[in-house]
Amino acid sequence: MAGRLDGKVAIITGAGTGVGRACMERFAEEGAKVLGAGRTLATLEESLSHVPSGMGAIHVADLSKDESADAVVAAAIAAFGKVDILVHAAGVGYSWAEKSPGSMNDTVNTAPDKWREVIGINLDGYYLMARAVLPKMIAAGGGAIVGVTSISGLLGLSAAHAYTAAKAGMINLTRSLCVSYAKDNIRANCIAPGFIDTPMVASVVGIFDDPVVADQLAPMRRPGTPVEMANGCLYLASDEASYCNGSVLVIDGGTSARQ
Repeated sequence: MAGRLDGKVAIITGAGTGVGRACMERFAEEGAKVLGAGRTLATLEESLSHVPSGMGAIHVADLSKDESADAVVAAAIAAFGKVDILVHAAGVGYSWAEKSPGSMNDTVNTAPDKWREVIGINLDGYYLMARAVLPKMIAAGGGAIVGVTSISGLLGLSAAHAYTAAKAGMINLTRSLCVSYAKDNIRANCIAPGFIDTPMVASVVGIFDDPVVADQLAPMRRPGTPVEMANGCLYLASDEASYCNGSVLVIDGGTSARQ
């Protein structure tokens, strides 16, 4: 079924890799013009190369910075004239510990600066993007916001406490956006992925080669793919999800069913 987003303009954050890149591709396939935002020009350019000519644009931004979100929204409007959809896939996960040691530890072993770092990237960025895009959506008569969270925001874990707190915060912010802006014809939903085969977990994805471990990680015994996550975002952003608001769509191959 093609054309589900014909005439729409979507901002996709975290668009340089993984779920964000897959969202750029899938949304463009379904007729949307897409503005991809992220930290690294080279990866954004690679994502843009998978989008039909004239259907995409990119903007380099550190979305943990207050001013960056406004600049992303302005870039989308300059390129395509409006914003109908925000998919916030930007964030860091377990692989961030390689660049920032100590950022994915438990509470006692997470220094305050590491806590603020992860919260700033994962939660503050979502708040800032929503804050920047909502006035445009309200003025236009509606829109759709989709946050890419994690089942780690629904479960207690022994490590990565800043990460789990940020993802839980994203989930409840999504619900609060629903409550506040439904009257403005704005829907806010999120997906909660499980173990997804992205660069964020590339160093450990081989653990699925062990069938016993694979079964413990997910009853489907494999990681999910970025495209499977993008399909969930696409559904929530489309008119097919017209009565979905404040929803958390878990896409985890059954991992959380055992909790």
